[in-house]
Amino acid sequence: MYQVIGNTRSRTFRVLWMLEEIGQPYEQITAGPRSEEVTALNPSGKVPVLVTEGQALTDSTAILTFLADRHEALTYPAGSLERARQDALTHFLLDEFDSVIWTAARHSFILPEELRVPTVKDSLKWEFERSQHLLADKLGDGPFLMGERMTIPDIIATHCGTWAVAAKFPLVDERFRAYLGQMRARLAYQRLSGG
Repeated sequence: MYQVIGNTRSRTFRVLWMLEEIGQPYEQITAGPRSEEVTALNPSGKVPVLVTEGQALTDSTAILTFLADRHEALTYPAGSLERARQDALTHFLLDEFDSVIWTAARHSFILPEELRVPTVKDSLKWEFERSQHLLADKLGDGPFLMGERMTIPDIIATHCGTWAVAAKFPLVDERFRAYLGQMRARLAYQRLSGG
């Protein structure tokens, strides 16, 4: 059984959601960043941490990729063109969505107050709006980003979209809003978010 350390108000949600989607048993240890439970396994203090076979794995995207490859779920086979496109989409989301929202969070409540630059959020919102249209253009005909098959990018995109709403970043693309609604209605997502 996997052990997942971190709280659901962090990127830990992504790992838990994937485990729910693929039906793998896990135990969650609710712990915040930089807590003793976390720093004992990850000196940077960042969550999530996945413990398996006595080893601690860190970084939500690395953990998602590990789980996907290990269980042959929510991914395309390594070395395939589909996997290359999936990985490109994952990196797009990390660069254009995750990093933008994370930077906004850092300048809202994470950095020491004297280091925060609140005005940076205006440019971050502009970037996020632009990226929404770029992502929506990739949606195509399928219900998921890669077509008919849910993959790792769907988890990252939905989690980032949810963070964006919480941060009051406007969802300006109707296709992206509809996609988020569909993804957040999934049973596995609902089990974790409490409906």
